[in-house]
Formats: sequence, C-alpha cells, structure tokens
Amino acid sequence: MIIVSVQWPFARKVARVLVNMLNLHKLSLFSCLCVIVLIALYFHSEIARLEDSYRKIEYRLVQSQSESRQFFPKPGAKDDDDLVVIYNRVPKTGSTSFVGVAYDLCKKNHFKVLHINITANMHVMTLDNQYKFAQNVTKWHEVKPALYHGHMAFLNFERLGTSSKPIFINLIRRPLDRLISYYYFLRNGDNFRPHLVRKKHGDKMTFDECVEKSQPDCDPANMWLQVPFFCGHSAQCWKPGNHWALEQAKRNLVNHFLIVGVTEEMLDFITVLEAALPRFFKGATEHYLSSNKSHLRQTSSKIEPNLLTIEKIQQSSIWRMENELYEFALENFRFVKKKMLVGDSSGVAQTYFYEKIRPK
Repeated sequence: MIIVSVQWPFARKVARVLVNMLNLHKLSLFSCLCVIVLIALYFHSEIARLEDSYRKIEYRLVQSQSESRQFFPKPGAKDDDDLVVIYNRVPKTGSTSFVGVAYDLCKKNHFKVLHINITANMHVMTLDNQYKFAQNVTKWHEVKPALYHGHMAFLNFERLGTSSKPIFINLIRRPLDRLISYYYFLRNGDNFRPHLVRKKHGDKMTFDECVEKSQPDCDPANMWLQVPFFCGHSAQCWKPGNHWALEQAKRNLVNHFLIVGVTEEMLDFITVLEAALPRFFKGATEHYLSSNKSHLRQTSSKIEPNLLTIEKIQQSSIWRMENELYEFALENFRFVKKKMLVGDSSGVAQTYFYEKIRPK
C-alpha cells in the first residue's frame, strides 16, 4: 500500500507532462498550418498582382504599337462637338432617373440637354413637324453637342433627307412590369411629384381585380407601346398586335440605335454609354452610384400581381410580341455589354490599328 501511494502521484505527474507535451505538439502543428496558409495566401495575392500588372503592361504595349497606326483628327478638330443624341424615352422605363444623370453632367461635360415637348403628350409627330424637327436637330449648331429627350416614336432621319442624322439611344422594360407601374402611377402618382393628382386618383381597384373583371385599364392592348416606339411613325406601327410592326421595331433597334439598354440593368447601360460616348457621359457611372438618381421616380403603392393574373396576361398575343421585343433587346444589350465591358478571356481591352499601308 505504501508503494502504491508513492507511485500514484508520480504517475499523475508523468500523465500531466505527457498531456502538456501533446498539447504543445498540437499547438505547434496548428501554428505551422497557419504559417503555411499565410504563405500560400501571400503568394496567391502576389501572383494575382503580377498577372494584373502583366495585363496592364501588355495593354499599354498594344496601345503604344497601335497608336502610330491609327487615325486621329488634327489638333483643333472637334468633330464630337457636332454630336446629337436623341433619347426617345418610353414612359415608365426609368427614363426620369437616366435623364437626371444627363442633366447633372451637361454643365461639367459641356453639352446641352433639351426636352422635346409635343402637344398633349402625343407620341407621333405630324409630317410637317417631322421635317421641321429633323432640320432643327441637324442644323441648330448653337446648341450642339446636344442630348434631346422626349416621349416620341422613332423618327427615321434618312427618310426626311437630312445630310446627317443623330445617334439614337433608349431603354426598354419588361412589358408587364411597365404596364403595372403605369396602372398604379395613374392612381397613386410617384415620389417625384407626390402632390400632383393623377387622373385615376381615388380608384382603389388593384391590378388583380382589374384583370379579373376585364376592365379596360388593364387590357393587354395597353402594353402595345414599346413596339411602336421602336417601329416609328408608320400607321402600321400603332396597330396593336401587328407582326410587321414587331419586325420593323427589331430592325430599327439593330440598325438605327447605338445602344438600347434595359431598365433592370440601368447601371450597366450607363457604364456602356460612358465607354461609347465619353463626350456626354464621362463620369456618369460614378455619379449614378454616388447620387440619388438610381430611383429618382418610383410609382407609389404598387402591388405585385398574383400568379393567376400573370398567367392570364401572358395568354395575350400582344404580351407575347412585346415580350419578344424585350428579350430581343436584352440579348443584344448583353452581347454589346460583354464585348465592351468584359473583353476577351485574356482580360485585355480590345483595340485596333492599321497596317500594311501602301504606298509608303
């Protein structure tokens, strides 16, 4: 018993020593792992930094090699001061927010912004006004460079015999979202002018109830607006459900508009414009992000529709045609955006130059 009592405290001390050694071993292993992870992270960040530096050097090298083989106007030539941009804005597509950015930038970037105010908010001009407007826009040099905006259908300047034609831009929105926004806008107004009484003020019927009762305010025919805005001033453009109008709208979108963005990707639209038209939109992206222009005009008390309402609206041929134009514009915009903002797989921005110029 005496031997056991003597050995037991010794065994406990040995056990404690072994446990402490084991804990020290674990701590050492953990410390080693932390050091290895930190070293790996350091080298990963260094590799990323070097790759980024390489891409920048490669881009500068390509630029320096190509600049001698590109054409630049002679000093003093200011062709971009003759620019005219027309934004024939579709109602309820976020156009007020976008125009707000243009008004904020116009003094800084030295261009004029002009609102096209047509009698009684008509979207189509008479033939004589079409001609006069085309002449004004192309020959009114005192206000150039200029951005014109207004709720007006596309106008083909080639048909009106002008020697030059402006650059068209626009925004397009999901057709059902645009219709619902307009429906509640007429009843509840918006936060842009909250005290202005709209023509349906006091009407508490929801969009769902309107569709269920087949009321005229929510008739799918009311969605027929984005197609004619891109189609133009032809009588066929304004016939709801006209297939020729849809195809003409697509052709005009591709052939006559520099860029057509979507409301749901407004920031990307502004960034693309800044890259394509810096004369007007230099600094637009940063301004849009840092200001309150992103939601300058929001419809008040808007209620999202239920699934039954959506399904009923989507049975309409007019919704299908308007949605086809929207999807067409969205695909085209994302293609342009990818090429301009993302670039190729190497991450090097695209450039161009001339070579093999003969005779020397």
